[in-house]
Amino acid sequence: MFKKKNETSQSRLPGHIAVIMDGNGRWAKAQGKPRIFGHKAGMDALNRAAVHASRRGIQAMTVYAFSTENWSRPMDEVKFIMSLPIDFYSKYLPILKAENIQIRMTGEREAMPKATLDAIDRAMEETRENDGMILNFAMNYGGRRELVLAMQAIAKAGLPAEEITEELISQHLQTAFLGDLQDPDLVIRTSGELRLSNFLPWEAAYSELYFTETAWPDFDEGALDAALEDYASRDRRFGGLSK
Repeated sequence: MFKKKNETSQSRLPGHIAVIMDGNGRWAKAQGKPRIFGHKAGMDALNRAAVHASRRGIQAMTVYAFSTENWSRPMDEVKFIMSLPIDFYSKYLPILKAENIQIRMTGEREAMPKATLDAIDRAMEETRENDGMILNFAMNYGGRRELVLAMQAIAKAGLPAEEITEELISQHLQTAFLGDLQDPDLVIRTSGELRLSNFLPWEAAYSELYFTETAWPDFDEGALDAALEDYASRDRRFGGLSK
């Protein structure tokens, strides 16, 4: 279980950021390129963002890599997206290891290609001893599905209704391994869309939301710094009043 670090000079930084990496296809189309060109560029943007977030002192970064709804996309595109973890880790795993970043995955393994899972498992194993930022890939992930699975697990345990608490539900979610970092402090969505798209609905209940018109392939270190600066200006009240 991971715990948030004590208050430091970086106390205005989010401990956990979650990112909806949107706009790869539209970015490519605007350049007269196929959608897969955008996904390749998005892979490079992810490495830049992860390394910069780690160096800034972020403790966990969850990225929405593939949703349960994305299976409805054209099969050629789905196959290509499923190949991206293989290419990403082949190209960037040495860098992520050198940056002391730990790879994890949130989502359902069923239906995912074996080669994709093998690449993810290898990356998780090779970074298992790293104790820096957690880079958590939400693959074949859906927030409502996550809640259904949690409720099913609780029901199978035969617990009486009065023992079902928010804490218990959180403990049965796919993000439970993050411990005190489970709930993202900041959710970033790129490319101008203003919705969460079934991403961490329980965990993001009190997250600060940041939307930018920048497409994900263009989301660079400066764009991340802008999001972090905006977060630092927020007054997080969690339903209460300002202190």
